[in-house]
Amino acid sequence: MDYKEKRDDEKHEESNHHLRNKSTSKIHSDKGNEHESHSSGMHDKMNMMQMHHRKNLWVYWTLIILGVWIVLSPLTFSYAKGTAMPSGEREVWLSLNGRIAAMIWSDIISGTLLILFGWRSLSPNRPNSVWICCFTGVWLTFTPIIFWSPSAAAYLNDTFTGALVIALTILIPGMPNMMMHMEDGPTTPPGWSYNPSSWAQRWIMIVLAFAGWMVSRYLTAFQLGYIDQAFDPFFGISTEKVLNSKMSEAMPISDAGFGAIAYTIEFLMGWMGGPSRWRTMPWMVTFFGILVIPLGFVHIFLVISQPVMVGEWCTFCLLAAAIMLPMIPLQVDEVIAMGQFMVNSKRKGESLWKTFWMGGTIEGGGADERSPDLIDFPQQPLKIVSASIWGMSFPWTLTLSILSGIGLVFAPGLLGIKINETSSNIAHLSGFLIVVVSVVSMSEPLRACRYLNILLGLAVAAGLWFTEGSTIILNVTGLIIGLAVAGLSIPKGIVKEKYGSWSNYIK
Repeated sequence: MDYKEKRDDEKHEESNHHLRNKSTSKIHSDKGNEHESHSSGMHDKMNMMQMHHRKNLWVYWTLIILGVWIVLSPLTFSYAKGTAMPSGEREVWLSLNGRIAAMIWSDIISGTLLILFGWRSLSPNRPNSVWICCFTGVWLTFTPIIFWSPSAAAYLNDTFTGALVIALTILIPGMPNMMMHMEDGPTTPPGWSYNPSSWAQRWIMIVLAFAGWMVSRYLTAFQLGYIDQAFDPFFGISTEKVLNSKMSEAMPISDAGFGAIAYTIEFLMGWMGGPSRWRTMPWMVTFFGILVIPLGFVHIFLVISQPVMVGEWCTFCLLAAAIMLPMIPLQVDEVIAMGQFMVNSKRKGESLWKTFWMGGTIEGGGADERSPDLIDFPQQPLKIVSASIWGMSFPWTLTLSILSGIGLVFAPGLLGIKINETSSNIAHLSGFLIVVVSVVSMSEPLRACRYLNILLGLAVAAGLWFTEGSTIILNVTGLIIGLAVAGLSIPKGIVKEKYGSWSNYIK
């Protein structure tokens, strides 16, 4: 090899070496930029979180003040004076002295926890302390029911303070440290024609939950002995018989009180999260859905079975069930959107556990440009009300089914048949179930549930003929109503909205 060729090879090798070094340098530079960008993003989120914490510092001082309030409450209001005994001479699991002592020590310990962890929450980035305060508020909500508080003042004080603590920890400032892991993404789910987590959709749930809370609290006041009579505008003392029945006493705590707690939590959870909570807070939507849907069905079934199990009616019990019933079809769309998001996350190989608790993002979807602002409610109430029931439609077939079910409920009484007769019980239960299924089926995502009314209708049409104590008039009435309901349950009815992949299941 001559000198010229050797020199050319050296130049070629130097050029390759330079390119390799440049390429390696670029890779390290890109990784450095990516790391720097990530660090910068985390730094920005931390700064935002600290600024948010400073703006809401009054919240954590208020937790400390409420802690002092609760600690001093047993000293300010004697829990042993003017004590109340549970209605109907019900035996409870604690003696009177035990109930008093439990309430006193619960308030002292709960107040101390609020003071200590409220103080710790004054410093940012201490989510565990905030959560401890939150669960202390939940405990205060349960305490008067668990311990059968003998003091009306203690019941009111603990339940109201507990609700305030929950609001101050996770509603007003938002979820602890949520800014650190919340991702940008769409507000309206992919393939949906509206956002099921918008405030226009949620306000009606909040209103219904508050109404149910007030009704249940009134019934609780009677069961815990704070009032001597339970007013009923239609059935007189029947309400008291229902509230003091063996069915009601089957639970170790006040069943009305448990209902009041459920409505309290539903009311508070209605405020939680932003308009994208179907993807940012799957855990919350899940728990909210459990409270409203399966537990709602249980609550409704227990109420409609009272004429059968107790042989009496209770107006405010029926009112509580009537408040819960529309909440089921109104809530199911948000649960479906959350479920679709979780399925999408699993397909992408993401951790379901992390996604469930911290949320994430999703491709597709878009901004919510359809939902009206609640600030316009005074000027455009009908527009807001209309937006609150997106996802529900009212086919004439289901409307007639509801009216038919109501007619079946009242038919035995109008025909002079006693409330505890077998035929009367069948008519009552069947009529109520037809109403429940029809209302739930007005939810477009659950429209297929109407097929259950075919079975109910046919059972009523045939069943009353083989029931002892029935009359020919009731049998014919059941036959007509049953066949009508079965026939009305065949058409699907109008479906106005789109629900992504779930639209394929609307039959």
